[in-house]
Amino acid sequence: KAAIIREKGVNGDREMAYSLYLAGFDVKDVHMTDLITGRENLEEIDFIVFVGGFSNSDVLGSAKGWAGAFLYNEKARMALDNFYKRENTLSLGICNGCQLMVELGLVFPKHTNKPQMLHNDSHKFESGFVNMEILENHSVMLKSLAGTRLGIWIAHGEGKYRLPLQEDQYHIPGVYGYNAYPANPNGSDYNAAAICSHDGRHLAMMPHLERAIFPWQWAHYPANRKNDEVSPWLEAFVNARKWVEERK
Repeated sequence: KAAIIREKGVNGDREMAYSLYLAGFDVKDVHMTDLITGRENLEEIDFIVFVGGFSNSDVLGSAKGWAGAFLYNEKARMALDNFYKRENTLSLGICNGCQLMVELGLVFPKHTNKPQMLHNDSHKFESGFVNMEILENHSVMLKSLAGTRLGIWIAHGEGKYRLPLQEDQYHIPGVYGYNAYPANPNGSDYNAAAICSHDGRHLAMMPHLERAIFPWQWAHYPANRKNDEVSPWLEAFVNARKWVEERK
């Protein structure tokens, strides 16, 4: 069972829920108020997804207010902590959800000098269709896609990963097509488009794979793949579902 975690202002929940549904998940809609009041504790959830959008209108900075909803509400914080303590769970953060995971230190919890999300080097909101190259990796979701270059949408103002440690201290499963603007739309360290926990279970990425699961959603799709009903990105969600099923 997967849960979409929403906060006021996010807008990527419907396409994410549909992607999960197509991959075979039973999808539950969980708003932050459900966690804050204790109506939801995530105990029956295998996979949580923090979706993209503009939580709290980004008034405090990207995902800062959303992070505060976890940090300063005991029931929400406890539900999240208990979820991450379990070894049979997965999590995904996309765009605003990625910023949340970085803000809460969920990807590399043992690092004392933690990653940050900064404003794009262009000093403006970037929206476009870019290439993402999937490297050799052990991400549950992306491992099977290693060696591919896939088109994907980006839409963010604070998408620059600041990764203060040496590159080998991070697990970077995917990078932008080349390390220069506009292919790298934000100036991220190490050209990173995504970061993943060392055990492969927790993935935070700025590009929106859930907005590119069908060929017609791509700005360009290879002519020799015109019969594809879905794009390779859906495989990432199927990988997650299979991983969960194997541990039941």
